Amino acid sequence: MASLCMNSLVPLSSSSHSRNLTTHTSLSASSLILDNNNNNSLRTTSTLKPIVVVGDPPTFVSAPGRTILAVGDLHGDLKQARSALEIAGVLSSDGQDLWTGGENVLIQLGDILDRGEDEIAILSLLRSLNKQAKAKGGAVFQVNGNHETMNVEGDFRYADSGGFDECSDFLEYISNSEDDWDTIFTGWVDVSAKLKEDRTMSTNHWGPWNLVKRQKGVIARSVLFRPGGLLACELSRHPVVLKVNDWVFCHGGLLPHHVAYGLERMNKEVSEWMRDPNTNDSTLQLPFIATRGYDSVVWNRLYSRDSSDLMDYDAEQVSSILEETLQAVGAKAMVVGHTPQTIGVNCKYNCSIWRVDVGMSSGVLNSRPEVLEIIDNKARVIRSERDRYSELQAAAYT
Repeated sequence: MASLCMNSLVPLSSSSHSRNLTTHTSLSASSLILDNNNNNSLRTTSTLKPIVVVGDPPTFVSAPGRTILAVGDLHGDLKQARSALEIAGVLSSDGQDLWTGGENVLIQLGDILDRGEDEIAILSLLRSLNKQAKAKGGAVFQVNGNHETMNVEGDFRYADSGGFDECSDFLEYISNSEDDWDTIFTGWVDVSAKLKEDRTMSTNHWGPWNLVKRQKGVIARSVLFRPGGLLACELSRHPVVLKVNDWVFCHGGLLPHHVAYGLERMNKEVSEWMRDPNTNDSTLQLPFIATRGYDSVVWNRLYSRDSSDLMDYDAEQVSSILEETLQAVGAKAMVVGHTPQTIGVNCKYNCSIWRVDVGMSSGVLNSRPEVLEIIDNKARVIRSERDRYSELQAAAYT
């Protein structure tokens, strides 16, 4: 089986790309260009410049001329995830799971795990779409949320019973396969549907009396998600903070001291912890950016700092903190998930921050999927296929 922790992107030689993407955060020399054919150029007939990625995992992305589409928390609900992606215009509606986004860039804001029974299937779908998108000149990026880091820590308290079943099925599936990891993983979204159907028809349902089945699911989940496990390594490919063009994306929020610590440094440290089973969590400085947004508690584990509680600040102070953060990272606005917005995708503080978690999973609010679309630094909300070209809420950034 091929190594899971390999990155399929191709390093560029030193060029102006890295200099152009430099911010107040120091960068490593790892500049990457998206190329599905392992060549140093993007094979496409597009007149757009290629997408350039700095950092491993990705931290800074230059995607000239692309439409950016942001999708919030999915929490194991594959049906709702597909609906959101179809609304975004990046997924075919014929059940073939084909990328229809062309050269667009899709960003998922984390919390794919927990509260639902199709977590690995969603990860598989996004991996497949990213592969297809790169061939078209587009890209798919994921940002890890607190539920991703919680599972790598072995905290399964929010895992759904069906999620444990999926882990058992997935572990058996990969154990019986001789294919390379990429083929195995991208194929799971189709395989899991059949296994789930068989499991539903079985009389051996999940229940508190079925201790053997419960134990099997917990063990499988632990094996897959523990540091160095196959799915922990898969998650390690994704950052906790991502800047695309003039926008910064993170699961719950970003503060000035996070930027001062170094965005690429944070992403690298969390990724290394996920990949390395020998990492001592008690000594490693893990800046887990798993926060509740600027309306609630900003939670992090950066050195021995205490959690910062933004509820103690008034709106003017929060706006000032947000402005300071954006200036430090060189961004026009921030996009976050984590906290379900009962009013749908919305912005606050002069639209300096957009909240895109609408609680769409059936394990949360089962609400209507919504997507944030950014074109030429103009943001708007897409709430249905019919609304795709109507201005529901928009803000222009100059």
